[in-house]
Amino acid sequence: MEKPSNLLLKLSRRLFENPDKQEQFVDSLMNPQPFNPAIIWCQNQPNLSPFSVESSINWQPDFVQRLSLTEKPGKHPLHQQGDFYCLDFSSVFEATVLLMIPPSVGLVFDMCASPGGKSIFAWKALQPNLLICNEVIGKRLGMLISNLKRCQVSPCTVVSRDSSIFTEQIPLSSDLVIVDAPCTGQSLVAKGEKAPGCFHPTAINKSANRQKRILANSAQLVAPQGYLAYMTCTYSPEENEQVCQWFMSRFPDFKPVTVSYLGEYQSHLTDIPCYRLFPQYRLGAGGFTVLWKNTREGQRKKVNLDTLPPVWRNGKD
Repeated sequence: MEKPSNLLLKLSRRLFENPDKQEQFVDSLMNPQPFNPAIIWCQNQPNLSPFSVESSINWQPDFVQRLSLTEKPGKHPLHQQGDFYCLDFSSVFEATVLLMIPPSVGLVFDMCASPGGKSIFAWKALQPNLLICNEVIGKRLGMLISNLKRCQVSPCTVVSRDSSIFTEQIPLSSDLVIVDAPCTGQSLVAKGEKAPGCFHPTAINKSANRQKRILANSAQLVAPQGYLAYMTCTYSPEENEQVCQWFMSRFPDFKPVTVSYLGEYQSHLTDIPCYRLFPQYRLGAGGFTVLWKNTREGQRKKVNLDTLPPVWRNGKD
């Protein structure tokens, strides 16, 4: 049997003081087990689900279902029709912080949108007047557009620009900015996938620096009294809690929102209200999430879409 790397063991000791918890964490990555698939119902949810459904978790919205392990929702005809979107349940966990946002949302901006799961969740949960999805990596645009089109997400605009461009073009414009940040992707290992070098300090530090840059640019898009959500699918504190601490030291107007229904998932590595799902919980491969509110007073600035040439657009905006 393959032995865990020293880097993985070191991470486990940083995450957990208890040796049993360290062992459970390492075992969940060294011996990956399948996780229950999950779906977001994008269109009208049928009264009787065509799937075998697991019981709901307290933080699970009613438009999401966690399915039995034997289900293959991606092969169902309703998937191709765009009735639902398939995603890892960890992504649902991360996105549930958005349920804290009051209704009447004008603009939602998803900074790192592909393949589209968080965008679709936000669209379904908040019903914004406009959803703008940005994806800077060209080869990831096709999948994003395909998913938004199939799931009939509207009104929606897809753009492809570096985050720094938007600070000049649409500052203080968004009721919600989502940063599902590029990360080392350590949770891929818990799904039995490859993520070469994901535990190496060089990769972690490079990723953390990129996250800080994107987050700082994204904050400048958030309207007064608007929200900023930060999420990753990795475990390293450098990419999660330490990014939060860095951000809050530089953007003191942004105050973290306590998400009461995620209380049992509060990160034990910080006092900041932020939340972690670990793979040994058996709900999903793992994720980190935090929601900030911009406490500044003032008016939201209007967006001139002519300054944002779209890659794709759907519906009135």
